[in-house]
Amino acid sequence: MHDYDLLVVGSANADLVVGVDRRPAAGETVLGSDLVIHPGGKGANQAVAAARLGARTALLARVGDDAYGRMLLDAQRAAGVDTVGVLVGGAPTGVALITVDPSGDNSIVVSPGANARLAPADVRAAGSLLAAARVVSLQLEIPLETVGAVVRTVGPGTRVVLNPSPPAPLPSDVLSACDPLVVNEHEARVLLAGHPAGREDAPEVWASALLSRGPRSVVVTLGAAGALVADRHGTVRVAGPKVAAVDTTGAGDAFTGALAYRLGAGDALETAVRFAVRVGAAAVTRPGAQESFPTAGEVPAP
Repeated sequence: MHDYDLLVVGSANADLVVGVDRRPAAGETVLGSDLVIHPGGKGANQAVAAARLGARTALLARVGDDAYGRMLLDAQRAAGVDTVGVLVGGAPTGVALITVDPSGDNSIVVSPGANARLAPADVRAAGSLLAAARVVSLQLEIPLETVGAVVRTVGPGTRVVLNPSPPAPLPSDVLSACDPLVVNEHEARVLLAGHPAGREDAPEVWASALLSRGPRSVVVTLGAAGALVADRHGTVRVAGPKVAAVDTTGAGDAFTGALAYRLGAGDALETAVRFAVRVGAAAVTRPGAQESFPTAGEVPAP
């Protein structure tokens, strides 16, 4: 029996957000809006996104013993996430510095803090938590060796979803566990650096090249255009609904959390992606990351 539809193993950050008319060039200073602080981090975001949709969700992460850490724990619990796996202390809570321009596009710099201290030993100590999950979702705001420890710890009945963000070269055992590997255009091109496919502009080409490296399936997110699904049976494009974007912060996490949840609930990959693109579209219509994530009743109809 699985106690959780989804276990997210990843980062938890305080998002420090400033709106700007335009993002500064090198050496340039621009004035922005008042600072707003939101709970964030790719791991914490995905956990909240899934829980808001109704998933039985747990988070394995590390935060500091400080005000930001307490804010993040409160946000997880308020969303219905089980925080039994959240470790406290060892370093200050991670922080993300985010600028958002009028189009809703953002630029982000992350100071990992406690996220960098989430270690393989923490994963081994949480073996029962991993065994209780139908799906485990991962990102790369925690050490790659910790991601590898998760892949080696999960049982054969647990599905692994990985969003390699920020992108980095992935070991073969991590790649082969991904079902799916979820990438945006930037992440796909970085993973394919030096490969001819990385110079192409076709998501189908990126997906095919990434599949050849070992993952069981690949999903390429395409922003407002939706997403592309690829596995050994072929590729399918999934269109996204048209919405007025306000802030894209966290939209990819909303997509991935929704996708992982629906896979844990038993959906086929394409069906799960069709749901996830609608969740991601809903998230960009409101400011912030976790605050923008919809409940099941707020997801646009197909």
